[in-house]
Amino acid sequence: MKIYFSCSITGGRNEEKIYQAIVAHLLQSGHEVPTAILSSPSVMDLELIEEPVMVFERDMAWLRECDALIAEVSSPSHGVGYEVAYALSLGKPVLCCYHRHKKVSKIITGNTTPGLSRGVYETEAEVLRLVGEFCAGLQVSGEDY
Repeated sequence: MKIYFSCSITGGRNEEKIYQAIVAHLLQSGHEVPTAILSSPSVMDLELIEEPVMVFERDMAWLRECDALIAEVSSPSHGVGYEVAYALSLGKPVLCCYHRHKKVSKIITGNTTPGLSRGVYETEAEVLRLVGEFCAGLQVSGEDY
């Protein structure tokens, strides 16, 4: 399955270790993650050289091609919010996960849009369980996205 992973880049990298754990878990589970570089510390170097239009066009194309989106939303990010909304508008299933002790936008926590799942975690093991359950649910449904 092709999973689009979304996380904060310019809005803060406090959860970078969680980003890395999620992406590693997805890859080890056999999923394709075109945005895997977003979990890497080197993504900040790429941000300095990539043109905004190129990033937008590339990422929207990847999102259209993916089966689902998983977003770590503990750190506020305009880009992540945009990607979540776009994925939902395309009918893609979305998981927004965030640390229990972080303040997250009510647009995410109160959202009742079909296809949006939320997961609250405290530990790396908990977030990986949430991600695994979300992906297993996608495979069980057998739907094409």
